[in-house]
Amino acid sequence: MGNIDIERSLLPTPAPPPLPGSQARSCYWNSRTSTDRSASGVVTSISASSSDLWDRLFDEGYKADVQINTDGGGIIYAHASVLGLASAVLKNMLKRSKKHGRWRSISIRGVQPKAVRVFVRFLYSSCYERQEMEEFVLLLLVLSHAFVVPQLKQKCEWYLEKGLINLENVIDIIQLALLCDAPRLSLICHRMIMRNFEDVSATEGWRAMKKSHPILEKELLESVIEDDNREKERVQKRNERKVYSQLFEAMDALVHICREGCRTIGPFDKAFREDQPPCSFEACKGLELLLRHFASCKLRVPGGCLHCRRMWQLFELHSRLCRDSSSCRVPLCRNFKERLKKQNKKDEIKWKMLVRNILRTKGISWAHFLQSESESSTS
Repeated sequence: MGNIDIERSLLPTPAPPPLPGSQARSCYWNSRTSTDRSASGVVTSISASSSDLWDRLFDEGYKADVQINTDGGGIIYAHASVLGLASAVLKNMLKRSKKHGRWRSISIRGVQPKAVRVFVRFLYSSCYERQEMEEFVLLLLVLSHAFVVPQLKQKCEWYLEKGLINLENVIDIIQLALLCDAPRLSLICHRMIMRNFEDVSATEGWRAMKKSHPILEKELLESVIEDDNREKERVQKRNERKVYSQLFEAMDALVHICREGCRTIGPFDKAFREDQPPCSFEACKGLELLLRHFASCKLRVPGGCLHCRRMWQLFELHSRLCRDSSSCRVPLCRNFKERLKKQNKKDEIKWKMLVRNILRTKGISWAHFLQSESESSTS
C-alpha cells in the first residue's frame, strides 16, 4: 500500500479525447446528448460524467505542464499530451518550445483571451456553450483553421451559415472564409452580397475592405456586373422565346382561319356560323383583323403599308413552315415556295435562323423538320 500514488488515486484516469477526424462529439455544456452518430454511421455513447471529467481536468489544471500566454498577460494552463493529440500544429509548437522544469510555454496572441480559453476547452471535451460560440465564432474559426482542428472549424461554419451572417458582417465573414479556406461559407456570403449589393456596399465593412483588400472589392464588383449581364441575357432570351412562341401560334391560327374560318372571317367556300364555339387560338382575332385590312388595303404592295408588310412576312414565314404547299389553303403559300428558290443568300440565312429558333422553342428539332419537309415534297 505504501507504493500507491495517493495523488493519482484522487482522480480517475479519463479516456483520451477524440482525435481530429475521428468520432468526435460536438455538444453544449448546458445541453449534452448521450449519443452521437459519427460520419461512418456508428452510434457511440458518451456519458456526461466523462465530459465533466475532462472539463474538470482543464478547469482545475491538474498536473498541467503547459502555459499558454495570451494577450494582456493572461495565462491558460493545459496539458501537452491533450494539446498534441488534438492539434498537430500545437504538437510541433510544443516540441520547439523550451522546457523550464515541468513547464513548457507557448503563445497564442492576437485573439481575445476568452476566445483562446473556449478554443482550448474544446480541445479537451469537444464541448462548448452556445453563447460563447455565437460571441467568438469568427475568432474560433480563425483558431480552428490556424491550428487545424477540423471539428471546431466545421461547427463554426455551421453556426455562421445558420443565421449569424447579416448585411453588416458579411464582408468581414467572406474575407475570413477566403483566408480560412472555407469555400462553402464564402459562396454563401458571395450570394448574399450579390442579392443585397446596394445595402452591403453602404456598410462600414465595405469601406474598410476597399482600403485593406482592394482586389476583393474589384472581384465583387466584376461579379455584380457579370450577374447583371447574365440577368439581361436571361430576360432577352425569355422575351425572344415568347416572340417565337407567339409566331408559331400565329402560324397555327393562320392555317386555322384559312382552312376552317373563325369569328368573322373564313374561306370563300365556307360561311361563317353564328353559333360557332369560342376559338382556342389566342392569335386568331388579331389575324382576322390583319387579313381584313390586307384584303382591302390599296397600298398592299410590300413596303407600302406597315400592316400589309407584316402580313407579307407572315405569309412568307408560313410558307417556310408549311410541309405541303400544293394542298395548303393559305393564300400565296405556293407562290412564296417558288420565290424562295430565287432569294439571295443573306435573306435565306436570316429566314432559316428564324424558322430554326421557332421550331426549337416548340421542341421540334431542325433535322426532324427538314426530314418531314423532304418527305412531303417527294410524296
